[in-house]
Amino acid sequence: MTTTTGPSGGEPMPDTALEGSTTWIRRFHPAPGAGARVVCFPHAGGSASFYRPVSTALRPGIEVLTVQYPGRQDRRAEKPFTDLRTLADRTFDALEPWLDTPLALFGHSMGALIAYEIALRMERESRPPTVLIASGRRAPSLGGSENVHRRDDAGIVAEIKRLSGTDARLLDDPEMLRAVLPAVRADYQAVETYTGDPGAALSCPVEVFAGDSDSQVTAEQARAWHRHAAGSFTVRWFSGGHFYLTEQPAAVIERLGETVRSYS
Repeated sequence: MTTTTGPSGGEPMPDTALEGSTTWIRRFHPAPGAGARVVCFPHAGGSASFYRPVSTALRPGIEVLTVQYPGRQDRRAEKPFTDLRTLADRTFDALEPWLDTPLALFGHSMGALIAYEIALRMERESRPPTVLIASGRRAPSLGGSENVHRRDDAGIVAEIKRLSGTDARLLDDPEMLRAVLPAVRADYQAVETYTGDPGAALSCPVEVFAGDSDSQVTAEQARAWHRHAAGSFTVRWFSGGHFYLTEQPAAVIERLGETVRSYS
């Protein structure tokens, strides 16, 4: 199984089937009495277990659902998506049973774009999220000029190591590398070929989380999310790079919990 070190650091943790989990949606700590619920969307190459520490920290007051994309961990045999909107469509279908109660959405990097697309779909069905929290990604309408998905395997590995998003020990294991690279390449293609509609703005509150030394997102690019927010808009800065959330997990999780609770 592909494993990824989550925001609490420590040893990588494989995903497991838990109560209420489905192929797409994982619920590590069911909390039927929770006052709020947030759905977390992983970064490129990431898996649902990345957010297990978040679920642990926020229970029981906030129930955390995490998305497991095809092509990783227990879904490794499935073909990953290379089109972000198609991936968002399938994810939205999988979230349908959970739309009976208000949902906050949190996504990091690629996950921020998918969370944004999910928010658009929820609003079209008059079931808007309580808040969209977009982390570590420039505004959807800015697109990007990267072509990491066109690099050879060594080039993709170099990019992953540069961003520090995956435990380096996994990338040094040839067998593990063969298992994770197809999904990573597909995810990069999905992100790098996507540009959001510049006229699409959300009525729900939008918060942006960003690292103050993130080489992938400038301050101007982070603030450009305001183009997609018709209502409340805030940018929150954290010390660190693209994966600032693994550098200071306690502060990020605390802020995430406060934001989710304030809009629930």
